[in-house]
Amino acid sequence: MQIGTQAPPYLILASGSKYRQKLLQQIGLDPLCISPDIDETPHSGESAGELASRLSIEKAHKIAKSHSNAIIIAGDQVCDAGGVILGKPGNADTAKQQLTYCSGREIVFHTGVCVLNSATKQLQHRTAEVFVHFRNLSSSEIERYIKKEPAFDCAGSFKMEGLGISLFKHIRSDDPNALIGLPLITVCEFLRNEGLSIA
Repeated sequence: MQIGTQAPPYLILASGSKYRQKLLQQIGLDPLCISPDIDETPHSGESAGELASRLSIEKAHKIAKSHSNAIIIAGDQVCDAGGVILGKPGNADTAKQQLTYCSGREIVFHTGVCVLNSATKQLQHRTAEVFVHFRNLSSSEIERYIKKEPAFDCAGSFKMEGLGISLFKHIRSDDPNALIGLPLITVCEFLRNEGLSIA
């Protein structure tokens, strides 16, 4: 079966993220993008990995309520800085605080991903981890980076696919695309399990 958005089952990305949309476009997919608009507040005692997994599943189920014949891809990423969850900075001051905190540390990004067939109710989900070790960053390096690439809509205040890569000492991951927003190796696997052709 070929993937398409013109005939059921429709392919939907349960996200308003331009980064996730671009990742799927890189592998030839053109999903309908719908933001699920859910409450992303962590539950008491919930770990970063558990939060990322739960939110990705909740996003898929939210979209499934209004789309009964679709293959729904959903993801969520939580940045764990030694037990401190770092969200999207939103502005330069917060970005500077986040990058200063990350300097010299290893930060873990948990990216939950799921594929839900809303017709059959089959749900596949997994959480990918990316370990990012930041270099020791000077204040001037941080300020220059923020001016050149203000990643205010990215958890951790950087873009790995851009200049942000210069901030790192090393990265460990089974799928580096997870750091951008979706582990594509896993997405392709899940879609193949649904009988959808990628390549």
